[in-house]
Amino acid sequence: MSGMTEVSSLTGRLLVAAPALADPNFDRAVVLLLDHDDEGSLGVILNRPTPVVVEDILESWAALAGEPGVVFQGGPVALDSALGVAVIPGDEGPLGWRRVYGAIGLVDLEAPPELLGGALGSLRIFAGYAGWGPGQLEDELQDGAWYVVESEPGDVSSPRPESLWRSVLRRQRNELAMFATYPDDPSMN
Repeated sequence: MSGMTEVSSLTGRLLVAAPALADPNFDRAVVLLLDHDDEGSLGVILNRPTPVVVEDILESWAALAGEPGVVFQGGPVALDSALGVAVIPGDEGPLGWRRVYGAIGLVDLEAPPELLGGALGSLRIFAGYAGWGPGQLEDELQDGAWYVVESEPGDVSSPRPESLWRSVLRRQRNELAMFATYPDDPSMN
């Protein structure tokens, strides 16, 4: 190891918004971190389906998109750009796919879908992403805005994204599981 201090990478982990997180962009968000190092962090919100069907914006990829076959809002940054995230089991991924963590990787949406079609376990299309500058995410973690938990390959393609926040918390083996029962509107308690 060199003398440089290194940020312990959270790439491939989930950020689960704490109930107290005030930013409406991230209310009850479950973010898959695709990149995390000392230059900042980038991820996509897994539980924000939009009414836009994949076929309307990326027709050639529509057949490969998992249920629900809609575009997800990946975050508040660059909403006019699309990111493809796919789960591909095994050691070697096809051309047009770059492994990020475990079986999870990014799809080159410029590549012909036929290159990946046979290998794709599931594909999600995200408009935009969530980004943090150097040290910004660490500050938010220190403030208790996010819980960091392990991701499971099924999280990316959850057919019920609206229940992902609760189900990710519920499977934790510690006090975080209690937050799964947190009311949607605490003032109604």
